[in-house]
Amino acid sequence: MRIIDIKTFPVDCFRTNWVFVKVYTDEGITGVGEATLEYKEKALIGAVEHIKESLVGQNPLNIEKIWHDTYRDAYWRGGAVLMSALSAVEMALWDILGKALNVPIYQFLGGKVNDKVRIYVNGWFAGAKEPKEFGEKAKIAVERGVTAMKWDPFGKNYMEISNAELDKALQCVAAVREAVGDQIDLLIEGHGRFNVPTGIKIAKELEQFKPMFFEEPVPPDNLDALKEVKTKSPVAIAAGERLYTRWDYREMFDKMAADYIQPDISHAGGIMELKKISAEAECRYIPFAPHNPSGPVANAATLQLAASCPNFCILEIMYSDVEWRKDVTTENLHYQDGCITISDKPGLGLEINEGECLRHPYQPHTLRHYTGALTDIRPAKTEFYF
Repeated sequence: MRIIDIKTFPVDCFRTNWVFVKVYTDEGITGVGEATLEYKEKALIGAVEHIKESLVGQNPLNIEKIWHDTYRDAYWRGGAVLMSALSAVEMALWDILGKALNVPIYQFLGGKVNDKVRIYVNGWFAGAKEPKEFGEKAKIAVERGVTAMKWDPFGKNYMEISNAELDKALQCVAAVREAVGDQIDLLIEGHGRFNVPTGIKIAKELEQFKPMFFEEPVPPDNLDALKEVKTKSPVAIAAGERLYTRWDYREMFDKMAADYIQPDISHAGGIMELKKISAEAECRYIPFAPHNPSGPVANAATLQLAASCPNFCILEIMYSDVEWRKDVTTENLHYQDGCITISDKPGLGLEINEGECLRHPYQPHTLRHYTGALTDIRPAKTEFYF
């Protein structure tokens, strides 16, 4: 079997663009991956084209060799763009292997530890601006069976937050806690926006609401700063969505800088790289909670990975999405009691619909984190997909 082509399919999904990658072989077996990288899609597509130059003609089943050679030959190693391109191609190669042997990917990773995985939802708050609105939307999510939810209540603040703005953020958290009760897990997102003293201050104020964790309290490029917040925080700290490969995570683990780790399968190297990272976390008794706010292909790949990880804890997923999500792939999620069942279909267990992808081409989108538009995460017309 030989690789004959690799194509990218950017698909507008309102807040960003999904980027699906499809690998074609001379035996007619194809594989799909996802490289969704918020707001840098053109660079990402170019990186996939560079990878394609060296992969055409190679055996797609030599996954470890292809990954190693591609990573080594980049010279300027790592980073969001190159690693996202490699991650998507790697996923697609596993998909091809699973289809060729007619087994789900988790079988290659040691088989199932988990038949289903617990999820927490993101995006449930779409359109909310005031604490009362967050509470109302949280109550609706719980009525749909949600048992854990995440959001960023900190507006457009960066590095520091005034007492007035912090009070408003805490009112928002209080409104959600009151609306959903004590049995629902709340996960508070910081988006890497605060300095050390502000991160510590916020963490101490959050303790009263018993959050599952406070995510990315400080920017991702200084793990000593993260460790400082973790050391003084009375609540658990989660981080790692903007770390790439096991080499980045080595420093995270050496410092024990986070209580939960959150590598993203679309950015940190793909399925096997996350399996290696999760194993490193397991021997340090750190829960594995993958970052996963992307599209259906990344979600399918993360579910296959989660099936085989003993220290898997909880998986992020978007609560609702653009109405064409159901058309661009054959995704079919089974959701019950706060969990999603893991597919037993060959490979990743889904296909992309190329024609439907082309109907929703790339659209430019900008970062919302510092503009006050964080909750504008969904269009007026959306669909629940679990």
